Amino acid sequence: MVSRWYGERMTMDPRVALNALTNALEEHLSASMNRRGDEDPAVESAFYNISDAFEAYEDALFAASGEVTPLDLYDDDDEDGEDDLDEDEDSEDDPDLDSEEEIYEDEEEEQR
Repeated sequence: MVSRWYGERMTMDPRVALNALTNALEEHLSASMNRRGDEDPAVESAFYNISDAFEAYEDALFAASGEVTPLDLYDDDDEDGEDDLDEDEDSEDDPDLDSEEEIYEDEEEEQR
C-alpha cells in the first residue's frame, strides 16, 4: 500500500509492483556482481530494496486478487530457519497424524 496523503492509503497496481520487484532484483544482481568488499553498502541497500519491493508486490497482489505468492522473506530473527525446523519436528510427534494413518489402514482393510 502506498500512502498518497496523510491518513489516506492507495492500493498499488500489482503490475507496477511486480515491475518494481523485478527492477530491485536486477539492481541487486548488478550490485552483487560489482561489489567492493564484504560489506559493500550498495549490496546491502539493494538487498533491503528487494525486501521492500517484494512486500509491496505481495500487498498489491493480495489487495487486487486475494492471492499470495509461495515465497517468504528471510528474517534475521529466524536464526537460520530454526523455527521452520522446529515445526517439522513437531509434526513428526503429532498424534493426530498417527490416527490419520490408522484411518487409512482401516479403510484399505474394508475395501479388501
